[in-house]
Amino acid sequence: MFKQNHLCKISNKKEIAPGIIDMRIISQEIAQQAKPGQFLNIKCDNGLNAILRRPISICDVDVEKNEVRFVFQIKGEGTKLLASKTIGDCIDILGPLGTSYTLETKYAKPLLIGGGIGVFPLLMLAKSISAQNITAYLGFRNKDMVVLEEDFNKVCSEMQIATDDGSYGYKGYVTQLMEEKLKQGKTDIVYACGPQPMLKMVNSICKTYAVPCQISLEQRMGCGIGACLVCACKIKSDSAWEYKHVCKDGPVFWGNEVMFDE
Repeated sequence: MFKQNHLCKISNKKEIAPGIIDMRIISQEIAQQAKPGQFLNIKCDNGLNAILRRPISICDVDVEKNEVRFVFQIKGEGTKLLASKTIGDCIDILGPLGTSYTLETKYAKPLLIGGGIGVFPLLMLAKSISAQNITAYLGFRNKDMVVLEEDFNKVCSEMQIATDDGSYGYKGYVTQLMEEKLKQGKTDIVYACGPQPMLKMVNSICKTYAVPCQISLEQRMGCGIGACLVCACKIKSDSAWEYKHVCKDGPVFWGNEVMFDE
C-alpha cells in the first residue's frame, strides 16, 4: 500500500528529561489512522544534513484535536536537528507505518513492559486497551531519565518504575518485576517494547509461564516501507525461518515468532 507523506505543523514541544523531547504535531490523516505500536518516519531537516528519515514511535493521539504526540531521545545529528525545530515549524512525516499491537477483549489482564525509549509507544497502547486491570512496568537508567509516569498512572491500575541504579522506584530490571507478576498467575498477555536484551528476556520468561507476548522490535531503518534491507530480522516460518522487515512486517511481532540472535 502506498504510504503518503504529510507536512505537519508542530503544535507543542518541550524537553521532559535530559535529551528527551516531547513533541506534538497536527495531522488529521495520521491522528485518524494511527494505531498503538505504529511509528512515523520523519525527515528531520532539509538538504544533506539528514538524508535518511528517522523512525519514531507514536506515543499518543488526540483524535478530536487531530494532534499526534511522539517522544524521542537526541542520539545523533538527525534527532538533534529535529529537536531544534520550534512550535509553528512544519516537518515532513511519512506515516503511520508498521503493524500495531493486537487488542482482543479476551485479554482482561494485560501487562505492559517498557525499557528506555521503548516506554513511549506503550502509552497509546494503554489508552487503547478496554481492560480495567492494566499493569505497566517501566524501566529507566536512573531517576533523571524517568518520564511519562503521571500519564501512565492515569490509565493503569498498577504501575511501577524500575531504575538500574535504584535512584527511583524498584532497583533492578523491569523483567524482574514482570516475572514476579507472572508467578501470581494474574496476567494473560504481555506487551513489550525496549532494547533487544530486555525483549529476549521478556520472551523467555513468558515462555516459562506460558503467557503470550507481543514485542515491538527496535532496529535501524532506511526507507521505512520495506524497500531496503536495513531492518531485516529473523522470523520463524514453515521452512524454519525467513527474513522479514521490521518496518513493513513489524515492528510488532508475537514473541514466539522472533528468533533472537544467540
